[in-house]
Amino acid sequence: KMTQQMRDLQLAQARKPPGPSSPNAAKRLYRNLSGKFRVNYTSFDEGSLAGRGEKEKLRKSYLFQSNAALFEAVELQDLDRVQELLKQYSPEELDLNTPNSEGLLPLDIAIMTNNAPIARALLQAGAKESPHFVSLESRSLHLSTLVREAEQRVNELTAQVVNEAPNTDCSEKEKQLKAWEWRYRLYKRMKAGFEHARVPDAPTNVHLSVASSSSVQVTFWEPLSVNSAVVTKYKVEWSCSPTFSPLLGEAMIDKLKNLHFTIRGLVSGTAYYVQVSAYNMKGWGPPQASVPPFAIPSNWREYDGRAPRRRGQAEALDHLLGQVKTVHQHCICHEPCKNQPQSRKHSVSKSLKHLFHPGSKFLKTLKRGLYLTAIFYKDDNILVTHEDQVPVVEIDDTYSCLLMQDFLWFTKVSCMWDEILWLRQCVTVSQSSCSCILQTRFKMLLAISQMQGLLGIQDLGQVFYEPVKDKQGNILIVTLKEVKTNQTFESVRWVPICKLQTSRKSVSSPEEPTALDMLLISVQDKLSYHQRSSHALSPGLYLGYLKLCSAVDQIRVLVPEQLPNILCHVKIRSNPNISREEWEWLQKMASVEEPVPSGPEAETSQDHLFRELQVAIKELMTLINIPLQEAKDFRLYSQEVLDFGGQVSFLLLLPPSDDVCTAPGQNNPYTPRSGFLTLPLQIFELGEER
Repeated sequence: KMTQQMRDLQLAQARKPPGPSSPNAAKRLYRNLSGKFRVNYTSFDEGSLAGRGEKEKLRKSYLFQSNAALFEAVELQDLDRVQELLKQYSPEELDLNTPNSEGLLPLDIAIMTNNAPIARALLQAGAKESPHFVSLESRSLHLSTLVREAEQRVNELTAQVVNEAPNTDCSEKEKQLKAWEWRYRLYKRMKAGFEHARVPDAPTNVHLSVASSSSVQVTFWEPLSVNSAVVTKYKVEWSCSPTFSPLLGEAMIDKLKNLHFTIRGLVSGTAYYVQVSAYNMKGWGPPQASVPPFAIPSNWREYDGRAPRRRGQAEALDHLLGQVKTVHQHCICHEPCKNQPQSRKHSVSKSLKHLFHPGSKFLKTLKRGLYLTAIFYKDDNILVTHEDQVPVVEIDDTYSCLLMQDFLWFTKVSCMWDEILWLRQCVTVSQSSCSCILQTRFKMLLAISQMQGLLGIQDLGQVFYEPVKDKQGNILIVTLKEVKTNQTFESVRWVPICKLQTSRKSVSSPEEPTALDMLLISVQDKLSYHQRSSHALSPGLYLGYLKLCSAVDQIRVLVPEQLPNILCHVKIRSNPNISREEWEWLQKMASVEEPVPSGPEAETSQDHLFRELQVAIKELMTLINIPLQEAKDFRLYSQEVLDFGGQVSFLLLLPPSDDVCTAPGQNNPYTPRSGFLTLPLQIFELGEER
């Protein structure tokens, strides 16, 4: 069969231009071809094709050429070209796992020439080994046959070139001879690579951890020595016995980008032993037991049977809000508000053309008072009115109440943009008290309704964490919203932020800028804050630092500028779960002056957590600029683990109790470096929820 394949190959060689006579010639050939491959067949005018059949024939020819180019690139060990082809085409378009006429796949050639970088690139793209190699003997026989028949073909062509007189046919034979000589050397190199290879060593750093009450996770690294053959897959095995007899299960890992595996569906409270072994073309290497040798699926809540703190809270609040709405809908004093004709519908689909309507009620200049402005942005552009100004509406021109309390109330309202009309009606009912606070908050709701109506958009975005105030007595509450869709609006004009900043004519002096000027000067910083505050942490367990400072009317919390919706933190590990055993150990360590790891016996998960915490604490102290010796009185919060969505969890590091919250006028002994800011606690809580 192999001889027939080689004869077919010879016929193919005779029908087409001769193959490459050398590696350099071959490289030039397939690079020239690949330049032609980049022509997109779908760009041809369908009218110029004879029909669907010819178009499909062109497509198949196009994909065949890309497959041939990949084989050439692997044979010539051109990593850059291999990566380019894998990026340009899908595995299906490349026929990545379809053997060629020699029964080989690109991955076979890469691993048998021991080209680890190309083999890894192919493996990450989903490449497999040839299904023809069911055993070591079949692979060895296949390679020997390829070498023998290539050698035979070289001898035949050599005799023909020597015996024939110089002519066109002879020149053609010489080119074929050079191509076959090069292929003969390739097959010999592949055969030698296979013969010299051995099974891989065991994987290294096999670490076992508890992922949940019903799962464990094993992570590992490549073997220190692959013994001249690339590892193409790994095997994870687990059992309740340290001898792995009987075996409870096994899993094959051939996606080698991330070397980890989670074993699910386990029984809580049962010990599971895990081992991992590596495979190359010579077979399976020895297994490596995990460290620690076993793990018991559990969660820290099982230590005292504690239920999640927020379980059912969101549902209960929704139910309570629904009850309040029902009561107000049947209230007699609520009827007049229900029957009032709506002068403006709050429809999401309403056009933004009000921005450019001459009769709009957006303000041009500020008088002394409280105002609302909405910043909508897309990329580096900002939405402005027809007068090239950010949308501003008045809240109260005689404002004299406590700003911080009203501002914090406004931030809570921002979680209910769709309910503003209902909230207005509720506040109207209670306005008979003529309370200054109620009047201000009612005016806030009116201003929000006005902004929503003029913009035709209900969701005004997120409130910036502090108002913009100037010396003239103007106060701006700022909302920020990013427009990510490609939706086009009628008559809308997006203005580059830099152009708006340079073209605006200021009506104030540089020494005493108005709140609007201050907003435009700092708008880029505010947009950056808004974008960063929506970022999420990657899954894992983190060590957070809680530091508060109080003022007359608020408490503020220290956060990093790069992630202002999260406490100052460092990552401990990628596994967010704290097991029952680890939590029990933390409880004991909370009452010990100098915690120490266990003795020289087999390492436990507690020992591993102890070392991870040591590293994390040092990193965190460096981050917030606190000398390590000054942190000797810091303590871990041992009442609970803070869970966020099941994928992110926090252990809290606290300063001494007297220093957790710095009072006004009190000297703060722990001053962080630049790159941090303090947010009002209520703002931080809202950002955390988002």
